[in-house]
Amino acid sequence: MELKDQRTSMVDSFIEAVSDGIELMVVVSDSTSTSKIKPFAEKYPDRVINVGIAEQNLIGISAGLALGGFVVVTANAAPFLVARSAEQVKNDVAYTNTNVKMMGLNPGFAYGSLGPTHHSIEDISMMRSLGGMRIFTPIDPSGTAMAVGHVLKTNGPSYVRVDSGVFPDLPDSEGFRAVDDPIRLSEGGDITILGLGTSAHAVLEASGILAKNGINVDGWGIPSIRPLNMEPIRKSVKKTGAVITVEAHSTHGGLGSLVAEFLSDEGMAVRLKRLGASEGVFAPASPRLSIEKKFMLDPVGIAEAARIM
Repeated sequence: MELKDQRTSMVDSFIEAVSDGIELMVVVSDSTSTSKIKPFAEKYPDRVINVGIAEQNLIGISAGLALGGFVVVTANAAPFLVARSAEQVKNDVAYTNTNVKMMGLNPGFAYGSLGPTHHSIEDISMMRSLGGMRIFTPIDPSGTAMAVGHVLKTNGPSYVRVDSGVFPDLPDSEGFRAVDDPIRLSEGGDITILGLGTSAHAVLEASGILAKNGINVDGWGIPSIRPLNMEPIRKSVKKTGAVITVEAHSTHGGLGSLVAEFLSDEGMAVRLKRLGASEGVFAPASPRLSIEKKFMLDPVGIAEAARIM
């Protein structure tokens, strides 16, 4: 089973886009290493601009290039892209519907021991507050290529969460994917478990643990927040009557909040458990796996949450 960094899939998609005739420009903020952009920069050196550690300028320059007719991608660390340049993202990209594609690299707890200054557990919440912003959370390398390819060919602003971990492609029981469709991980009637982005891998493993204990999971990977086809989730929750959301994000404003809002709007009286960084707290400066264990985002923790619901 091949393991691949999502950033590699992202860069491969950039190269393919230029080969297909897309007038792509990639803007980085001293993040050439973080973005793994070297293969693209070697092939297309005139299509990469490094603005230095100046994320606000990065967004302003990107918006200007987009208004000049380029398809523009930013590729830098999610915590600095989203938080430091929040005003520019709101005014120069979202409000003006400017054709800028923002790649949030190393989101969630990916920076581990570097601590809360580098964790990005509020990025989805912030991006969800912006009108017109599409938000993608690929679950695996193939899904990353699909999401990046989609936003490069679709006009308007987008935010794509690109994990720095290495993951295999997950099996797709339907035999195909749409960019906004949940991906089935397991089929069962006892409980629905939804994994945001690469958390889907832990959900799949937890489903196996629970199956050994006689609990059959309807498991889904969530590759997109906006747009997101909610119909499979509706059907699943109606069948099971209980749902757990799993995300490397705060329980405020992310997938858990989205599902809670949906269930409320639909008048669906079901049990809901949201797993993520506890609302109102920062994650500790610890290795990624330790943080995931603390918030019950590892397979054992997910399985335990399902057992005690």
